[in-house]
Amino acid sequence: MKHEELLDVRICDLGVKIEGTVLEPRIERLYGELERRSIRARPHFWLSDEWFTPDGVPGVAIPFYLAHPRLMKLEQRQMLEVEGGSYGWCMRILRHEAGHAIDNAYRLHRRRQWQEVFGRSSIPYPQFYQPKPYSKSYVLHLDSWYAQSHPSEDFAESFAVWLNPESRWRRRYATWPAKKKLEYVDELMSEIAHTPPLVRSREKVEPVSQIRKTLREYYAAKHELYSTGYPDFYDRDLRRLFSDSKEHRGSETAASFLSRIRPELRRAVAYWTGEYQYTIDQVLQEMIARCRQLKLRRHLPERRVKQDATVLVTVQTMNYLHDGHHRLAL
Repeated sequence: MKHEELLDVRICDLGVKIEGTVLEPRIERLYGELERRSIRARPHFWLSDEWFTPDGVPGVAIPFYLAHPRLMKLEQRQMLEVEGGSYGWCMRILRHEAGHAIDNAYRLHRRRQWQEVFGRSSIPYPQFYQPKPYSKSYVLHLDSWYAQSHPSEDFAESFAVWLNPESRWRRRYATWPAKKKLEYVDELMSEIAHTPPLVRSREKVEPVSQIRKTLREYYAAKHELYSTGYPDFYDRDLRRLFSDSKEHRGSETAASFLSRIRPELRRAVAYWTGEYQYTIDQVLQEMIARCRQLKLRRHLPERRVKQDATVLVTVQTMNYLHDGHHRLAL
């Protein structure tokens, strides 16, 4: 089936399942980590259109594209990355979502001490949040300083760090205020060890079998969700990086140069900011278009311009995040 034909297939008709895919051994790995901690609850998993743990449900939804290599390639093509596509990335998200599922299974967020440590889980989720990158009051697990987005995410991130057998959290967070949260999670998990869960529902919310939209509709909505909304780049910054002088009219155009290094720039900025590559790519697209309008050309050595362009896009991304526009993802 060709790419365009695949986009017109409804998600419910894809026929994907967890069994027999790379997801199965990863889930078993998670179960093994829970078993070593003597946690009896076992989150159940199903395929949906994104990662999420429904309120009150001790189970986790996994995005459908992770269940088939062709769909992962489509996700890469559409979004420029595959969230949870690698083994390590997938395990980090599984541990995080398992934190939500264990919270639901034992109703941990109702405890007074839980609320004193993390805050009230009933606080509405914001559409955007403003992270403080240098804060040591939160653990670092998923990108984008995700623990800072909401009390429930703070717990899930702390749980994930605690559960990871390779985290060495006592040493890594020895001087951080966040260590108190990890110590509380350690005490709490010791308390519920060997205890059967209070909630045993196997409910599956929005499974793939019920999602009637096509892949084309799915990606149209996803593109809109992660579109930039960034302010326009200032012409002054672009003119500092490139030139519109006639003496350089025989040089490579700025638009061509940025297009050539676009994937490298995108990956570098995503690494340092934790922002989605798709969002950063929209920034680069706007920059390239403006360079073309201003008829700018590269007049300095490529290595220097590449470094400066990376800094410029990173600064613009961080300015956007610090303005309170860091979008919740999971």
